[in-house]
Amino acid sequence: MDSVARYLEGVREVLDALPLAAIREVADVLLSANYVGSTIFTLGNGGSAATASHFACDLAKGTIRPGRPRFRVVALTDNVPLMTAWSNDVAYEDLFAEQLRNLIQRGDVIVAFSGSGNSPNVLNAVDLARRMGGITIGFSGFDGGQLSTMVDVPVVVPSACMEQIEDVHLVLCHLTATVLRERLERIEPPVTLMLDLEAQALVHWPLAGETEEGEGSNGHRG
Repeated sequence: MDSVARYLEGVREVLDALPLAAIREVADVLLSANYVGSTIFTLGNGGSAATASHFACDLAKGTIRPGRPRFRVVALTDNVPLMTAWSNDVAYEDLFAEQLRNLIQRGDVIVAFSGSGNSPNVLNAVDLARRMGGITIGFSGFDGGQLSTMVDVPVVVPSACMEQIEDVHLVLCHLTATVLRERLERIEPPVTLMLDLEAQALVHWPLAGETEEGEGSNGHRG
């Protein structure tokens, strides 16, 4: 097998081994945040910075559906003057956390990308977000690094190849944006997914036509 075929085969193997439950949970958290008006912040370094910007673009524009609320999303990788100011005047390790201090509110969602899971500025931002009442999602690879132990929803790509990890992170961003767009089309008003900010847990309300055990079609869950 030549290097081209070997690389593609490696990507296929990684895709087949992805943690599907965690990926579904990412979509649940983001959809819930959308319906309660929370802001989603994305961040990362290097190739992961590009992924963070790309994901913010797809959430902001690619999920729009008539009559549905739009996603409030900010990529903390895009304001270059502000990033360089914090890096130069304070520390590169704090450039994301310092941006969050200006913006984050309880119940906002942080989506962090780090191939290694050990980037100090990513970890500092996640730590701040958790202390400020944010919900945290972490995309990583290798063994997940510290990031996977800190976030509420870890998505660890099972690979030790950074290029393949970054490939799959972008696939997951496109997948998530597509799933969210489809779910926005199906959900009937009023809001069917809410975020219990106090417990930081998802509360599911039935979609149109769904019933719950022991309840009629008009039953609700408190």
